[in-house]
Amino acid sequence: MGLDDKIKNKAEEVGGKGKEKTGDATGDRDMQAEGKNDQSKASLKQAGEKVKDAFKK
Repeated sequence: MGLDDKIKNKAEEVGGKGKEKTGDATGDRDMQAEGKNDQSKASLKQAGEKVKDAFKK
């Protein structure tokens, strides 16, 4: 897993958490869902990269 990929995935996860919290605070269900979706995508990307790393060893 490249360092750039790790940083991008973590940034997407953190951004998703921010959107979710903002949606919680404002009662915006669409923003909450978008934040959760961003977090899920980032987690899947991270898992895929970890699998790639495991096969490189």
